[in-house]
Amino acid sequence: MKSKVYFIQANRREGDKLVAEKAERAFLALGLHSRIEKDAFVALKIHFGEKGNTGFIKPEWLKGIIRQLQGRTDRAFFTDTNTLYVGMRSNAVDYTQLAARHGFSLEKTGLPVIIADGLVGENDEEVKIGLKRVNAGKIAAAIARADFLICLNHVTGHVQTGLGAAIKNMGMGCASRAGKLEQHSEVQPRINPKACKNCSICLDYCPAGAIIQKEGSAHIIQDKCIGCGECLVVCKTGAVRMRWDEDSARIQEKMVEYAYAVWDKFREKAGFVNFLLKITKDCDCMAKDQPEMVGDIGILASTDPVALDKASADLIIERSRKDVFRKSYDIDWSVQLRHGARIGLGSLDYELIESS
Repeated sequence: MKSKVYFIQANRREGDKLVAEKAERAFLALGLHSRIEKDAFVALKIHFGEKGNTGFIKPEWLKGIIRQLQGRTDRAFFTDTNTLYVGMRSNAVDYTQLAARHGFSLEKTGLPVIIADGLVGENDEEVKIGLKRVNAGKIAAAIARADFLICLNHVTGHVQTGLGAAIKNMGMGCASRAGKLEQHSEVQPRINPKACKNCSICLDYCPAGAIIQKEGSAHIIQDKCIGCGECLVVCKTGAVRMRWDEDSARIQEKMVEYAYAVWDKFREKAGFVNFLLKITKDCDCMAKDQPEMVGDIGILASTDPVALDKASADLIIERSRKDVFRKSYDIDWSVQLRHGARIGLGSLDYELIESS
């Protein structure tokens, strides 16, 4: 049987109120809200946006969803996890303040923000799954202990996985810092000294202190590298390179298996909403205003994250008339979808149910 994916066309130019109404209708189509018990803990997993980023899901678009949840329980909360790289999202205090600046405060949304893996990413629970690349996922404790999970996903490209959507938000986004490190552990970037301008930006951003200046060029100490890919993102000259086919396939499969570990905790108590608005080349970790790759398309929802991401990618490619994800980074982003279907996270076959 094909998985159901609900789709409503939407555009930011319609205004926040109408976008919120459409997001609410997409969410209600899942039927998940009717199963939420009184006083259940409901985790709304979202990316609050890096400092300077403008592409993240706006809190105003979520008012209808919030209203539906508040009608069922007083224990819904927004959540995300600490990052590997150094910045305002690498500890709970700074990140909570950043989220508030981006509109995610208790006063504005009516929901608290909880950074799910603790002050500096130390709080997690192991979920044993025994899959190909991950035996036990290290999942942020506040997410693992919730009763329901709603993943609110801004669909973008991604420097390491090609596509960032529901699977990435659940797999990488719900992992503790230790879990993120495990997913990145086999990624080994290299620096081309001929392209390197020795500007030292990558040295400033490397959270592991694994980059040094050597013989007129930056140099990565492989034994210290944690594979976070931050150097790849910040390099302005394209000097940092990865072995895309090998490294991206591994990290995608690990990410998918982490997503499975999260999904396995919730199963029928998990729902996913994809926002295909301001679709950018890189994810919301980028600390800048990014141009869109393709115009706004709409909002999709499903209880199947694989089908949801497949439908989202299909709509984006159809609209742009090319594979914008592959064009941005030479990565076979479909690895994550195929692996997700292979391990039982979801299905590649879907029925797109469109409403106005």
